[in-house]
Formats: sequence, C-alpha cells, structure tokens
Amino acid sequence: MELYLDHFMNFLAVERGLAQNTLDAYGRDLARYLGFLERQGVKAADGISPAMVLRFIADLKETGLGARSRARALVALRTFHKFLVAEKLATTNPTALVLAPKSIAPLPSTLSPRDVEALLASPQGQGLLDGRDRAMLEILYATGLRVSELVGLRLIDLQLDVGYLTAFGKRSKQRIVPLGETAVAALRSYLGGARPCLDKTGGSPVVFLKRSGAGL
Repeated sequence: MELYLDHFMNFLAVERGLAQNTLDAYGRDLARYLGFLERQGVKAADGISPAMVLRFIADLKETGLGARSRARALVALRTFHKFLVAEKLATTNPTALVLAPKSIAPLPSTLSPRDVEALLASPQGQGLLDGRDRAMLEILYATGLRVSELVGLRLIDLQLDVGYLTAFGKRSKQRIVPLGETAVAALRSYLGGARPCLDKTGGSPVVFLKRSGAGL
C-alpha cells in the first residue's frame, strides 16, 4: 500500500500540479490512513471495506479532529481510491458511499429549505453577472464559506478535478473544503462562460469579478 501511496502522491504533484501545502495535507491524511489499515491487518486495497473507512473517520473524531479536518481526510481517501481503481490497482472504491461529516456545511438556522431553494434559484438570467452569482451561491450553500473567504478565492485555490477548494480564513489560516457536484458544475460553467468576458485584462487571479473586471 505504501508503494501505491508513492505513485499517488507523484500523480498529484506531476499530473495534477497541486500546491505543496495541499500535497502535504494529502500525505499526512493518507499516512495516518495506511497506519490505521496496517493495524487492522489490511495489506491489499481490495481488502478495504466501507465499514473500515467509517471506523477510520470515527477514530479521527475520537482523537479530537474537527468535522472540517475529517471531511478533508475523506476527500483525500476518496481521491486515493479513485486513483487506485483508475490505475487498475483495485477493483472497488470503498469510499463511494461514505458521507462527509454533516457539520461541514451547516445552513444558517434562519433559512428554511424553501428559503434556500428560492435563494439558489434567484439568479435565473443569462447575463454575465447571473452566471457569476449562481456559482457564488452554490459554493456558499455547499461549503459554508464566509463571504470574505468566497470573494478572496483565487483560480489557484480551485481543484475542481478532485472536487475541492482551498480557503483562507482569519489570520490566513488555510483549510481544504470539499465541493459537491452541483457547485463544481456551476463553477465550471462560470469559468468557461461569464468569467473570461468579465476579465478585461485576461490575467486576473481572482475567481469572482465585477463587471469592470476588478475583484469583488
């Protein structure tokens, strides 16, 4: 399994071009995961069951790891197992049906489900800013980011192929946040449609732009 991890980390660095901080986070989470599997006597990828993955996530909680950190670890596990299946190093992905900790993206308590649906449906036009606003709302709904974190997102913070983004909060604290499929789709639509038109200079590093081309 350690050899598989080496191949995976090389894949992330060379093929995906992930930042060093992200690679370090993946490495820590997966090293802990392999240590857990070794203690369980698992030596082959196809010997890992969804129940084992759940036990690993539960162990992380018992060590005091917060919901966001556990969700980040689950993203690492999912990506790792997808890689193993794609490379024919395993036949099954035991993380496929494992849900992230529910507290990772809490909805504001003042909004009802109907309120949320209405909010997400509000930017229905076809204008440039409608596409931008749809993507912003989907990210807020999927991740629970602060508005300051959302408007501060840069293109290099997005890792849509593996379904997450890197957010920087107070005192530049970095955290890796999983994205749902709907948020990824909305972001791809915006990045491929409205954003190139809003980026007047063609070189802005910021994800979300005003009509003038400046960041929000």
